[in-house]
Formats: sequence, C-alpha cells, structure tokens
Amino acid sequence: MPPLAWQKSSYCPEGNSCVHIAATPGKIHLTESADPSGAVLSLSPASFRALLTTLKTEPAPTHEGDDTPVRLRSADTTVTTDRRRWHAFVLGVRDGEFDHFTRAQPCAPSSSTKRR
Repeated sequence: MPPLAWQKSSYCPEGNSCVHIAATPGKIHLTESADPSGAVLSLSPASFRALLTTLKTEPAPTHEGDDTPVRLRSADTTVTTDRRRWHAFVLGVRDGEFDHFTRAQPCAPSSSTKRR
C-alpha cells in the first residue's frame, strides 16, 4: 500500500495517538496509531458511509471510567483503540470531519482547528 495521508479528529488529545482515516481509490482505511499490531481496516466507501451514519444517529458513547477496548473487525483485520480515542473519533464524525471520505473521489482532508 502506498503512503497514505491520514486524518484524525480535531477532538483527539495532543499527540498522534488516535483513530486515523485515509483514502485510496475505492477504499477508506481506518487505523489506530497506538495499536501495536499496526492493523489497517479497509472499507468500501458505502461501508464507511454506513459507519458514519450509525455513529451520527446512535447515542453518544461514554468513556469516563471505562477502559474496555473498542475493536473494529473485518473478516481478517482487527483495529483496537481505547474509549477516549473512540469518543474523540465519534465527536469528529458528528461534526462532519470525515464526510469527504464518502464522496466518489477522495478529497484532501480539510484543515480544522482543535476543539475542546
């Protein structure tokens, strides 16, 4: 796989450890920069769109006091993150920070400022 331009949510805490999204023609890639396995989950734009839709309509996840890992799985790949990073990703999803990945032609990530 060629080098990818990864984007993380503006809600991620300082540092690079967070859920990251990138695109190649016909695929959307999701990884956790702190995942020691280095797993990259590849989705079709339609599957990624369904994930975003679900995350936008389901109740907001909670993470305080919960250190249970979040695992995203396909048939042969598992990406693991923690609740705090997943929550930051979901907040970014709800703000539309990853919507451009679901368009037919991947676009460069929009620049955004960090929110708290």
